[in-house]
Amino acid sequence: MKHLFFLGFLAILVSCDDGDLQIETIDFDSVDISTCESTVTTSSTIFFKINSKEALILELESGVLKNEVSDTFSSAIPGKSKLTYRAFSENVTSTYFCDAIPTTTPTVIEEIEAEDGEVFITTTLAEGTTDTFEHTLELSGITFITSTDQRITDLQINEFGVVTTTAN
Repeated sequence: MKHLFFLGFLAILVSCDDGDLQIETIDFDSVDISTCESTVTTSSTIFFKINSKEALILELESGVLKNEVSDTFSSAIPGKSKLTYRAFSENVTSTYFCDAIPTTTPTVIEEIEAEDGEVFITTTLAEGTTDTFEHTLELSGITFITSTDQRITDLQINEFGVVTTTAN
């Protein structure tokens, strides 16, 4: 009986969760896009979305935002542009990304760079203006693979957001 109890206890001990972070879905569609700049310009390249303890960071290739109406332009991820998912130990704010001196908290629990996909940029003239341009950023075919080789398949990040620039 002691052996049976010991084997049962050992099975429970071995099967317990080791605390590894399990990411089942990445959903940022309902979150507004942010940047550290007070005014977005055509030279802006870093945009992020914060969802309490998570962040999605998009680094566009230089020169893709232009103050001219254009057909949809694509930029490869990775390669020309970069998309990074971060999970934090506690809620994160834009201060984390924008302070000149980096904060020590919250700490990054997991960081995953997208291994495949594209960002599509469509630029239109803002309604009723002649010098304000709206850049719609959309993500397609994004693939994240965790450090444990787990593919995240339930991605809800198709619309990254709209940023506005003004011609000088």
